Amino acid sequence: MPRALRELEKEYRRLAQSLAAVGYISQGSVFERKKGPGSRFQWTWKNQQQKTESLTLSQEQYRWLKQAVANQRKLNKTLTEMRRLSAQIFRQTADKTNHHK
Repeated sequence: MPRALRELEKEYRRLAQSLAAVGYISQGSVFERKKGPGSRFQWTWKNQQQKTESLTLSQEQYRWLKQAVANQRKLNKTLTEMRRLSAQIFRQTADKTNHHK
C-alpha cells in the first residue's frame, strides 16, 4: 500500500531541514596508520582528472577531515533518500493529472 502523500511530504521536509545541520563536508578517505616511521594520518581523494591524490595530515587535521568525510556520507545518504521520496511524490501527484503516453 503506498504511503500517504502527506506522510511522504512530511518526511521530505524533515530530511531537507536536516541538511542545515550537516556541517563541513569533504570527499575522500582518511585513515590512521599504526605507530611507526613516517606519517600516521593520511587523506586520499580523487582530483578532477580522477587521479588519486594523497596528503599527510596532523592529528588535528585528521580529526577535522574524518568528521567532514562522515558528513559527506551522511549528506549523500540523505540526498538519495530525498530523490527517492521526490519520485514517489511525483508519481502520486502525476497520476492525478492528465498525461500522455
